[in-house]
Amino acid sequence: MSRLRIFDDQAPETPRLSTHDFPTMAAELAGIGVHLERWQPAHPVRPGDAPEAILAAYRADIDRLVAAHGFKSVDVVSIAPDNPNREALRAKFLDEHFHKEDEVRFFVAGSGLFTLHVGGKVYEVLCEAGDLISVPDGMTHWFDMGPAPSFVAIRFFTTPDGWVGHFTGTDIAQRFPRYEPGQAA
Repeated sequence: MSRLRIFDDQAPETPRLSTHDFPTMAAELAGIGVHLERWQPAHPVRPGDAPEAILAAYRADIDRLVAAHGFKSVDVVSIAPDNPNREALRAKFLDEHFHKEDEVRFFVAGSGLFTLHVGGKVYEVLCEAGDLISVPDGMTHWFDMGPAPSFVAIRFFTTPDGWVGHFTGTDIAQRFPRYEPGQAA
């Protein structure tokens, strides 16, 4: 079940808000310019499936979003718990960074934790299958797929370069909870 927790950026041990209520989550995130919506994943896919198969399964949805938003490239992150590169892949996204374009992700299987740092607060968004999140360009954040990643996300880009992170050099991401699937909410 998707979840939003909001912390003061100096108090990682105590969330000010914790909710699984999707309308509340979407409203709280809209207040900082983040778009969150829920779709029904239309085609069964599994973490570790080939990106080509996932793109083919969601071609109609992808084409609709590309046409509506002018995305220039689309890719897939499909990682299963037995991926031999899982530690390096996880580490790539764990430090605070931003992008010079919106970061748009549609989770079609599994889950991951987006953590946004905005205006003295930290917004921790547990995204699960069916969640589409759009983080505005320039917003600092990090992403944790957990120690045994199990997710598939389709990523949309407005530049042909794909994922390019600009790291802030702060240690804030190390001070906040990591994603441990199955932990109590």
